[in-house]
Amino acid sequence: MTSSNAAPVLSVRNLCVDARTPEGLKRILDGVSFDLAAGETFCLAGESGSGKSVTSLAIMGLLPKASLKVSSGEIRLEDRNILGIPHRALRKIRGGEIAMIFQEPMTSLNPVMTIGDQMVEAIREHREDISEGAETIARSMLDAVHMTEAASRLKQFPHELSGGMRQRVMIAMALSCRPKVLIADEPTTALDVTVQAQILTLMRELRREFSTSILMITHDMGVVAEMADRVAIMQQGRIVEQGDALDIFASPTEPYTRQLLAAVPRLGAHAGTDAPPRLTDAVAPAAEKSVLVVKDLSVTYGARAGWFNRSPAAPATVSGISFSIKAGETLGLVGESGSGKSTTGKAVLNLIPFEGSVEINGRETAGLKPAAMRPVRRVAQMIFQDPYASLDPRMTVGAAIAEPLVIHNVGNGSERQDRVAALLTRVGMPRDAVSRYPHEFSGGQRQRICIARALALEPKLIVADESVAALDVSVRARVLDLMLELQEQMGLAYLFISHDMAVIERMSHHVAVMRGGRIVEMDTRRQVFENPGDDYTRNLMAAVPIPDPTLYRDGLRLM
Repeated sequence: MTSSNAAPVLSVRNLCVDARTPEGLKRILDGVSFDLAAGETFCLAGESGSGKSVTSLAIMGLLPKASLKVSSGEIRLEDRNILGIPHRALRKIRGGEIAMIFQEPMTSLNPVMTIGDQMVEAIREHREDISEGAETIARSMLDAVHMTEAASRLKQFPHELSGGMRQRVMIAMALSCRPKVLIADEPTTALDVTVQAQILTLMRELRREFSTSILMITHDMGVVAEMADRVAIMQQGRIVEQGDALDIFASPTEPYTRQLLAAVPRLGAHAGTDAPPRLTDAVAPAAEKSVLVVKDLSVTYGARAGWFNRSPAAPATVSGISFSIKAGETLGLVGESGSGKSTTGKAVLNLIPFEGSVEINGRETAGLKPAAMRPVRRVAQMIFQDPYASLDPRMTVGAAIAEPLVIHNVGNGSERQDRVAALLTRVGMPRDAVSRYPHEFSGGQRQRICIARALALEPKLIVADESVAALDVSVRARVLDLMLELQEQMGLAYLFISHDMAVIERMSHHVAVMRGGRIVEMDTRRQVFENPGDDYTRNLMAAVPIPDPTLYRDGLRLM
């Protein structure tokens, strides 16, 4: 890793940003200062709302003027203060000297322009020395980010590429103008662990090749350990600790930093055990009969061949899936995007057509119509990845939690109110949340609300589909603890779907590894994690970032 002794290419000094609210201006960024040296990677780390992304948007001059304003401070690019310079001059700097990669590449790319057109447009805008040959540069940059079939990719649209490929396009586009500084705002949060490892390795390679300084923004301390020369920890709009990454990880001085590091799920932390750690004195009764039994489950999307349709039958997205889960147990279903995990979860709850057998609490659900499925839904519920999209923004939290009780005609009005209040208390939410709306809560709080809603009918089975993937590390730890506690108290059976191997290890009694629509390995948690039998499982485990920068400094994991 690069030393930070060189003169800074980017300096942020006492940066303050205010938000315009009905009550007046509110300080959300307060006295942020740091330097980014030439050729170094500097990480801003912290939870959502700490001010990381606001800092990056202020540097890029992209703060929404209607709601945010820089009240004081300096942002110096080498010897120039770029804060408040004319818009035309800032446009030349933005992209040409400072480029940015955003968290979600699909929303950053123009859906109606080909990849090639977008890259060529950026090159011609910011590289005045290039009049001809922009297409050649675009292709060479796709080659540089290890994009397969680069020439054909230039002709494709964003929706035709996977998430990892779109992120490679964003990196290629950002570096095509040879910027001095690359800002990467949560560039791997939405990616699978193996794709994340590829992107991080790629960014290290490109930093060496193009001598670009990287300002990386992330809440993942494993990514910080892997990438950072130096790191600043942000909390509530302030930098609370800053220094060399080795020192921060080895001997953090701030309680908040220690809290972030302690909350990181560590692969192997539960080695030698067969079940998740008990969090309460409650002991769910041992179950003899399985709550969920799945046999030869298959799901096929697309057209089928038939008398009026001579096109060949579409291949199965999920094929030959079989497993069972008892009360009080968790089956962790893990794999990359496109492996069929979410499709399996939806089929289990009869949300999509499937072939095979699914038995929930002793009742076969294959072929059941919606009306016949209604009694089954009382015992089987789902928690989705995005809690905000799962809640009706027009309904109060109380109404959203009570809705399943109304649909299934459980209790009268006062009994439902009492049940809602008890559920909110059970998931650690204040009772006044009843009259508030989803947008008034944080991501972790909204996920607790979704858990309360799933528990309203006292189900026996919960399918949790990437239910903590969008949460910060410390919030994630608290939600996982809550789910384990509820399992102990209520004897819940979980089908826990995730691409995060460390989370799967923490939650599961048994683990099934999916690839290409099939289960390639299934066994007890201890067997899968301590003696994996499939190369794909070993690759998933090897790709998990380890929150220990000494491993990467010593070259043990650098590629």
